Amino acid sequence: MAKNLIVILGPTASGKTRLAAKLASELNGEVISADSRQVYKNMNIGTGKDLNQYIVDGRQIPYHLIDIIEPENEFNLFEFQKKFYEIFKLLLRKNKLPVLVGGTGLYLESVLLDYDMPEAPVIEEQRKKMSGKTKEELQKILCKLKPDLHNRTDLDDSERLIRAIEIEQARTVKNYNDEDKPEIDAAVFGIRWERAILRKRITERLEERLNTGMIEEVSALRSAGVTWERLESFGLEYRFIAQYLQKKITFDEMKSKLNTAIHQFAKRQDTWFRRMEKKGVAINWIPGDDYSLLKESAIRYLK
Repeated sequence: MAKNLIVILGPTASGKTRLAAKLASELNGEVISADSRQVYKNMNIGTGKDLNQYIVDGRQIPYHLIDIIEPENEFNLFEFQKKFYEIFKLLLRKNKLPVLVGGTGLYLESVLLDYDMPEAPVIEEQRKKMSGKTKEELQKILCKLKPDLHNRTDLDDSERLIRAIEIEQARTVKNYNDEDKPEIDAAVFGIRWERAILRKRITERLEERLNTGMIEEVSALRSAGVTWERLESFGLEYRFIAQYLQKKITFDEMKSKLNTAIHQFAKRQDTWFRRMEKKGVAINWIPGDDYSLLKESAIRYLK
């Protein structure tokens, strides 16, 4: 049977968005983002939303799970999976091709490996107790519940730690009700560049973003009431620019540390994708920005 989902994954700066939007344009599709930070409003440059790339040949390509929540609020894996299923089913009913694109491995895996995600309601009494604990105490609780924790960003922020604990506790007592889970049969494509070329793309993109308002974006978020702690919890661009704006580091230190951190992040993404393959996810690797090969391969899977 024909595949009912196209997935385009790859490390940061690999050009996923442009390829996904073009493919969706030509194959009557809509794009669903699998990026843990692009869900937040007013975080455009630092998260690489590149919304202009969703305009193909003068036509706006519909996209989903971008700009859906305020930065002060939390968004987690359970909410991503739930919303993805809703959008996926809606697109199929409209006879639209869902094109899932992103680099957040955990989000991608939750769909491709059919994670059993529990609904984890907030229990105020329990949350009050946890709010009185130190970050180190919360980290110990979460690591005890989930020794194989991969998403280390949950360890950087107390609010995220508490929410991650609630989800893991719910997982131990309640299974996800999968009555409404759609059947997904995905063709997965990965964008791969030679390491030296990807490094150059990452460095050049950082330079461009710093020159086109990324620092001002972080400053505006702070002026709008987003705390320094919350900004730093978003990692990478927001962490280092927040430190620079607080005069904890110089501009040159910020730029150097951020450049190094993004390169390290790209390596971690590649490691995650290799682990996905070991778990049984078949990834068709596309060299660089070979759109013709991507389109030709995708059409084969859709017949």
